[in-house]
Amino acid sequence: MLLESDPDEGGFTVIVPKLPGCITQGETFEEALAMARDAIKLHVEGLAADGIPVPIEHVAPLLAQVEIEAETGSVVGAHVA
Repeated sequence: MLLESDPDEGGFTVIVPKLPGCITQGETFEEALAMARDAIKLHVEGLAADGIPVPIEHVAPLLAQVEIEAETGSVVGAHVA
């Protein structure tokens, strides 16, 4: 799962790439993790109830950060998985 902090609003958004549509959030890191556990459990139970195979991640993806300079002259940071 990916946890992205929101510097403007506070809190964290959680996205589970292996489970499209499985997104949640929490006000703190710990709350975001707890919410993610619940969201993943419910999502997997829903897939199973619908007879859809649950994707299994065998190897964790790599995460890298790059900076680019856009034509506007600003430097933009981007995460690449």
